[in-house]
Amino acid sequence: MLDSLPSLLWAGLTFTIPLTLLSFILGLTLGLATAIARLFGPAPVVAVARFYVWVIRGTPLLVQLFVIFYGLPSMGILLDAFPAALIGFTLNVGAYTSEIIRAVISSVPRGQWEAAYSIGMSWSQAMRRTILPQAARVAVPPLSNTFISLVKDTSLAAAITVPELFQTAQRIVATTYEPLILYIEAALIYLAMSSVLSALQVRLERRFARYGGFLEART
Repeated sequence: MLDSLPSLLWAGLTFTIPLTLLSFILGLTLGLATAIARLFGPAPVVAVARFYVWVIRGTPLLVQLFVIFYGLPSMGILLDAFPAALIGFTLNVGAYTSEIIRAVISSVPRGQWEAAYSIGMSWSQAMRRTILPQAARVAVPPLSNTFISLVKDTSLAAAITVPELFQTAQRIVATTYEPLILYIEAALIYLAMSSVLSALQVRLERRFARYGGFLEART
């Protein structure tokens, strides 16, 4: 375990963490655009957004990665492993976060829109300055859970040859023939990362609770 630890940590730092961060940032942006399109867009845009969410949520992530990496080359679209994984995770995160964002925006009382309009704000100003800040506080727990799940889901990128943490463990197993030790070690590293993120989630929730919420009411 000690001999393999540097290799696993390096794979986590150079592939797992960047893949997680980039996929979540891009997916969150896509999810916000999709949620706004579904809530406020014209009928054709709403139909496209619903279709995208329906397809992504209704198919396994592993299948999506295989379609992008192994299927698209048959159409002349060749992608390296990391970009293919990034596209797959971004599309997946975008679909799931769009449902979260759509729900939290819908949860903001209509009176907040009317109050924003009453002081002369445009739609975009009301969304930026009034609606999204309130929705963000409600969205922190589910979005944090999505981010933590994404850290673990990046292990699926091993199936399309991305040399992230789990595939590095597989390669070491192929030479040492110690699967139990190596896979437990990889699991412990994922557990450590998830535990750190869970602790940060709690701190973030407490910070947002200053502006009202269950934690504030309880104290």
